[in-house]
Parts: sequence; C-alpha cells; structure tokens
Amino acid sequence: MPISFLRSLDPRLCALVLGLAAAVLPAAGVQAQAVYPNKPIRLIVPFPPGGGTDMIARTLAQKMADQNQWNVVVDNRPGAGGNLGMDAAAKSSPDGYTLVLGQTSNLAINPALHAKLPYNPLKDLVPVALVSSSPIVMAAPVGSPYKRFADVVAAAKARPDSVTLGYSGNGTVAHLAGELAQSAAGIRLRHIPYKGAAQAMTDLVGGQIDLYMSSVPTLLGQVRNGKLRAIVVTSAQRSAQLPETPTLAESGHKGFDAVTWFGVLAPAGTPAPIVDQLNQVINRALQQPDVAHKLRSEGGDVLGGTSEKFAQFLAAEMLRWGKIVKASGASLD
Repeated sequence: MPISFLRSLDPRLCALVLGLAAAVLPAAGVQAQAVYPNKPIRLIVPFPPGGGTDMIARTLAQKMADQNQWNVVVDNRPGAGGNLGMDAAAKSSPDGYTLVLGQTSNLAINPALHAKLPYNPLKDLVPVALVSSSPIVMAAPVGSPYKRFADVVAAAKARPDSVTLGYSGNGTVAHLAGELAQSAAGIRLRHIPYKGAAQAMTDLVGGQIDLYMSSVPTLLGQVRNGKLRAIVVTSAQRSAQLPETPTLAESGHKGFDAVTWFGVLAPAGTPAPIVDQLNQVINRALQQPDVAHKLRSEGGDVLGGTSEKFAQFLAAEMLRWGKIVKASGASLD
C-alpha cells in the first residue's frame, strides 16, 4: 500500500489500517512456519549402504519424495548391530525431520541382549509405520560342498567350530537366528561378525567364509545370478522368491520361525499430527505398484498399517524375542 495513500486518509482510519496489517502479517508468518515439511527429512539407516535395510530405505525415501515433492535424505549410520543409528535417532529433535528405519534386531532383540542399551524402543521412539518383512536365509558360495542344511550339520559335528558363519552385526536377527539354528541342530559354528552386508558378501562370494545369514533382499540378487546358493530359510513358510529353498522346519527342526521386519520410527515427542501425516505418506508409497513390486521382487512382504498397529506389534515382538533370547542364553554384555 503506497505511503502517499495512507497520508491521504483520516489519521484514525490510517491507524486502523496499520493495526490490521500488523496483526495479519505475524499470523501469516506463523502459518508459513507451520507448513510441514519445509526442509529436508533425514531417514537414518543404522547399517552401511548396500544391504537389505538400505535398499528398503532408499526405495521408500525415493517414493515419498516423488509423490510429495519432499526432500528425503538417507543417512547411513552403521555400528554396534544397528544400535548407533537407533540411538542417534532417539536423541534427535522430535520435530519430524529425523526418522529411522528400525528392524527386529535393534528394536525387539537388542533390548534383551544388552543390559545397558542406550535407548529404549518403547520410551524413546514413536512408531510411525511398518514397512515390510522378510525371512532370513543361510547361503553359501555356489561351489561350496554345503548344498543342504544337513551338510552343514554333518561338517560341524565332524569338525566343531571350524565351519565359518558370517552375519551383519551382533544382535541382529541373522545372528540370533543362527544361534537358534545351531542350538536346534546341536552344532557349533565359528561366527564371523561384519559391520554390514557389503564386505560380508564380498568375502562369501570369494570363499573367505563358508556361510552367511541375512535377509532375503540382501542375498537374493547373488543367488539369482548364480554366485550363491540358498541353503535354508528361517521362516515357517518358504519364501515366495526362493520357492525351492526348504525351511529349517522342513529340514528337521519343527516350529522354527524367525523373520526380520522393518518399520519407520521418529523420536519420542514428535507431534501426533506429523506422525499421522508421515504414516499416511508411507502407506500411500507402499501401495504404489512399483514400490510393492520392488519389495516383493527382492524377497520382502509389504506391511503398512497404522502407527497404533505398529506400536502394539512392537510391544508383542519385544516380549516374544525377549523370551527367545532368555531361552537361548545369548548375551552381548
């Protein structure tokens, strides 16, 4: 509004106009600040690039960005079996700009394995949405003598603690599933922990380790291109992407069922409207045919659902895996 025009008004009317402008402008500024998001969103992956968790995160982040014109940045924070990345997320500002892709190991298993975990999944994080789930698979190089789980059992009994088994980090589902499989079969393998899947895969294909356990998405590509052989899966049912690979239950160990699941969480205290908005965006992304196809083609099952459903699921999984850890006698402290 030109100053000359204001000068032409009655002084009392001029004061009224200026007062209204002063009242409206701050309100407009507050409204602009309230728009979410107005800066990049960080999605922490508590494992290195190249693994199954990283693939799921990048697929989801890209679709969230494409559908909403958001900037979603994947931030790999590996270490301590996923605990470092989870702790970083738990201690971040609860403003909706930091998320984390958690999984069974660092949310449901590690609280039972570690007496002093630096974060509490139920108190320090708020579930946003479940994403996917996947069986664990034991694989060997294609030229390996281990073609069935029975071959592994026979070799381990003949040469205790000589057959090497790699996995991505202590306290992961693969680690604990490996412990349970050995207990069920009455054998002892020599564990080789890695900080992530990339180096482990290189060593496995190169024959530096005998076996490796990880999620189906991590190993499926190398199985399909003929470099690795899938020996057994840990789920109750066979994997749709590895239909010829038997389960541990089919291999003589009845009732065995261990899968890894993935979900997005935010720091505790993140406003409920933001959690709801993120939940809707994630569910919409998971419903897109290309995302669903990508996750399923890599060996995963699409989940989704409400944040409340995820919270209930997490509490139940912590209880279930806590009992499994106690029964196995496993501990990392």
